[in-house]
Amino acid sequence: MSREDAEVLLRDAGQADDADIDIALTALAFAARVRQEAGAPHYRRHLRDLADDVAAVAAPEGDLAAQIAALQQVLITAHGYDGDRTTYDDLRNADLAHVIDRKRGLPVALAILWLHAGRAQGWTLHGINFPAHFLLQIECGDASAFVDPFNGGRTLTAAELQQMLTAVAGAEAELAGTHLAPLSNRGILLRLQNNIKMRLLKSGNLADALTVLEGMLLLAPAKGGLWHEAGLIHAQAENLRAAQTCLINAMELAENRAARQRIAGELAAVRSKLN
Repeated sequence: MSREDAEVLLRDAGQADDADIDIALTALAFAARVRQEAGAPHYRRHLRDLADDVAAVAAPEGDLAAQIAALQQVLITAHGYDGDRTTYDDLRNADLAHVIDRKRGLPVALAILWLHAGRAQGWTLHGINFPAHFLLQIECGDASAFVDPFNGGRTLTAAELQQMLTAVAGAEAELAGTHLAPLSNRGILLRLQNNIKMRLLKSGNLADALTVLEGMLLLAPAKGGLWHEAGLIHAQAENLRAAQTCLINAMELAENRAARQRIAGELAAVRSKLN
């Protein structure tokens, strides 16, 4: 997959229905867009191997526990995937090709491999946008379980979920349905890329952060917040014409009048520097 192929795939995904987005292949496209070696065919073969390996060990009429066990056997035991606790902020942890190479990654990157392998069997898996720690929900019939791919694929009780929430949101936080709501395929992929973008911005690398944002916009061209963020970063980098274009798009996609007015003020400031 060349950079051009990757951008075509991302652009096509940006126009597709969410359910039709191939989550793992799209994650690889993000990596291949910025690193030529991430487009190598063996990464796509590995995705097929993961799906085939799960099919080989899965019981034909397996229940929820059997589905989880099959995924654990393949992803954890056979292939050795685990969370990177030592160098958590390493940018490679959100690059799916690097994750495949190193067998280490962020929660959302590992979850994408689980989603791919499980959904290939026709199983029902959702990404869960849990605060500060991405999780999976696996459903089978009337049964369901929350699973943590970052920590050995262990299943989590309600009490453990509450403890995790308290650790990041404080003692007064109470577990609610909003904490366990499924995230769309597009949302999962944007969360993956956001991890890279935020780390680049923290290090002051505006140019590479903008490259990441450009890829995110290929996948989510109707997301006004991304256009707004890109516009502000372009302005900070003195890329004034690019900032103007992004802010115009952000203003057109703004959800309310107050947001449009705020962006209009930012756009006027950019235009004043162009004159």
